[in-house]
Formats: sequence, structure tokens, C-alpha cells
Amino acid sequence: MTKWSTLKSRLPFIKSHPRVAVVRLSGTIGTGRMSLNDETLAPMLEKAFKRGKPRAVALLINSPGGSPVQSSLIAGRIRRLAEDKGVHVHAFVEDVAASGGYWLAASADDIWVDFGSIVGSIGVISAGFGLPVFLARQGIERRVHTSGKSKSTLDPFLPQKQEDVDRLKDLLEDMHSGFIAYVKERRGAKLADNPDIFTGEFWLGRRAVKLGLVDGEAHMVPKLQELYGKDVRLMQYGRKKGLLSRFGVTLVEDTIAAVENRAHFARFGL
Repeated sequence: MTKWSTLKSRLPFIKSHPRVAVVRLSGTIGTGRMSLNDETLAPMLEKAFKRGKPRAVALLINSPGGSPVQSSLIAGRIRRLAEDKGVHVHAFVEDVAASGGYWLAASADDIWVDFGSIVGSIGVISAGFGLPVFLARQGIERRVHTSGKSKSTLDPFLPQKQEDVDRLKDLLEDMHSGFIAYVKERRGAKLADNPDIFTGEFWLGRRAVKLGLVDGEAHMVPKLQELYGKDVRLMQYGRKKGLLSRFGVTLVEDTIAAVENRAHFARFGL
């Protein structure tokens, strides 16, 4: 804090403009360096909630989802900071807040969308490939030795076993139940009595309002001016690129991450 800022805080007759911290959460959610995850977002979120004593924090979300664990960790951090600092949290959805992206949005006290924003996809998915037929045609023999019968579960190079599939489905159902519980906790009585909400289905913003998944249609700047006055000051926070990334040292990794990111968004026609 500058000397002038300190002086202003001690002089009640000097009017200060209300401040709202704006945190951009854009991209897929995962453990990669270019993904949204708790480790990389923690410093930025800490600053957003603490620096300058903001009246509120606005999450600008554009994410098709990703890791459910990282989604839970990020959302949990947002709630802890909000409750610790007594700061209201708004979420504004751009193109999409689906799956883990909606998990992040649900960490806010209210959610605002564009009429065309894609919202929902409250479900869990596991996808992969099976290559045993390809290996057999190439004359390649897969050799696996384990000390436990479940150590080779879902090996993509071996024929799929029904017991492995059943086990995976149990895990996915458990994760899905946790996701549903969080949404119900955060949205409460706002949710419509509609069985499709938790099937993995997704909707455009206007329909999401009717389902109670979001609170209304609004764009960030006019909504924040409506809530905090025309003189509200928006303090922008975003992730910074590392030094190596700036010089193109991680070009291959970044290219692969960009392809994966593009595939996630493509699921929603974006």
C-alpha cells in the first residue's frame, strides 16, 4: 500500500471508490502448467481477496471442465477466502461453465450468464482407448506381471474386463454424488425440481436461469456498476506466464496442452 493510500484510509472525509477484484478463470481444469489448478491459482486468489480490501470478488469463467479434484480444490479455496474475509463472490460466465467449470461457478454466491452461455454438464466422465486388437495384428505380445489382481485394471493394451468396468463405474458414481451434493449445497432451494439437472445434460444461459442453475442474465461491468455504483473500480487478476514460457522453451508442451484444451471446448460446439 502506498503512503497516499494509507493517508486516505485514515481521512474519513476523502471518499474512496468501491473496489471489486476480477479473477479470470479460463481454460480446462487439470494438473498441467497451462491448466487451471489449485497450485497455480492459489497466489492469485489470495491477492484478489486480500489486496485493497475489495467489496467483492468477480469470477470471470470460461471453462469446459476437467479434473473434478482440482475443481473441488479451487472451489474450496474460493469459499474459504470468501468466508474468512467476509467478501461476496459473483460468477460471470462467458462461453461455457460446464462440468468442472460449473463447479467453479457454484462456489460463487450468485451466477450470471449471457443468454447464449453453455451451463451444466453436472456429471463425471472417463475416456480412453483400447489397443489389444491392434497389438495382436502387429504380432506384439503384451506381458504384464503384478503382485495384486487389480494392479492392471483398465490396461489399454489388454482386453477389457467387465469387473474393471464395473469398478470404474462405481468410482464415477461416487465422484458424481460428490458433485451433486456440492451443487445442492450451494444452490439450495434455487434449483428447479427437474431430474435432468444431474444427468450430465447442459443448457444455454436462458434455460439455465429457469432451472435455477444460475441467477440471471447479466454482463459483468454493467452488473457490477448496478450493484456497487458507476464509480466502482475493477482490479484485474490473471495468471502470469513463466519465464521459460515467454521465451518459447516449453513450445511442445504448450502445443499439446492447447490441443487438449481445444478438444474439451469442442465437446460443447465451441
